[in-house]
Amino acid sequence: MVLRESPVPKPKGNEVLIEVKAAGICGTDIHIKHDAYPYWPPVIMGHEFSGVIVELGKEVTGFKLGDRVVAEPHTLACGRCELCRAGNIQLCATKRSPGWGIDGAFARYLAMPVHLLHRIPDTVSFEEGAVVEPAANVVHDVLERGRVEPNDTVVILGPGPIGLIAVMAARAVGAGRVIVVGVSEDEERRLPMARELGAEATVVADRQDSIQAVMDLTENRGADLVVEASGSPRAIASTVGMVRRMGRIAAVGLPGRNDISFPWDAAAWKVCTVIFNLSTGYTSWDRAIGLIAAKRIDIGKIITHVEPLESWERTFEAVESKRALKALLIP
Repeated sequence: MVLRESPVPKPKGNEVLIEVKAAGICGTDIHIKHDAYPYWPPVIMGHEFSGVIVELGKEVTGFKLGDRVVAEPHTLACGRCELCRAGNIQLCATKRSPGWGIDGAFARYLAMPVHLLHRIPDTVSFEEGAVVEPAANVVHDVLERGRVEPNDTVVILGPGPIGLIAVMAARAVGAGRVIVVGVSEDEERRLPMARELGAEATVVADRQDSIQAVMDLTENRGADLVVEASGSPRAIASTVGMVRRMGRIAAVGLPGRNDISFPWDAAAWKVCTVIFNLSTGYTSWDRAIGLIAAKRIDIGKIITHVEPLESWERTFEAVESKRALKALLIP
């Protein structure tokens, strides 16, 4: 990884040129740094961003110069396969998203297809806009697919940015109780932040029996929905013990390995539903933007580092060491 000069991209007929105002460092970017996620180098990294349209391709309609936008990272989806035609372009086999498949947002300028754009209102700052993408992931994975319902008990494993956004999202749609599970290194910043954002209780998994703690907090019933946002194999295995009979488990975190231990028989006896998730769907973006604009998801509270692009190395280190919650780079 290196900071270098690169040509300004020229937008194609159906693309716009965006001047990037802020770009977020995602866990995926950390995986790419360590060669633990597929990517096609040489490529400019970064897929969480906000910016302003500064040039329009000849075929672009519906957008104008100066529009404040964010964009779905689903470039090069074919538009013809079964998944694309069903509206699931995020799962297309030919998709190559900005930041790992094609040049991304850790740069001053980025070209994006117009059909992937979403406007953000003036009341949403560019810094907040750069966190719309992870918020849209939470809306898609936790609200739309995990189906948080009024008065649900929701347990969230992993108080990183996705887990903390999930606390706010679950509260926003009427969850009755939110419990967050972390580890001892989360006690200084992340678990207190979870409580500030609406978690009723927090559990420290390496200091107590996290399954028993959740059962005690739910009077031995278990959670309606367990959101696994840590990617920890131990946490993944614990989800079945925490969920109620016929409850739901939303798998969000990636362990970065093919084989992990999972209590299959226990899950079968509970008749629980395990929901795997990847990326975002179209509807989750405007829903996330609306929740952020209304401060139902107060996304600014998790932004702890805003640094110039030249400081990328120390900012990446802050994310890896968990000193940062959400870190942004400003090109």
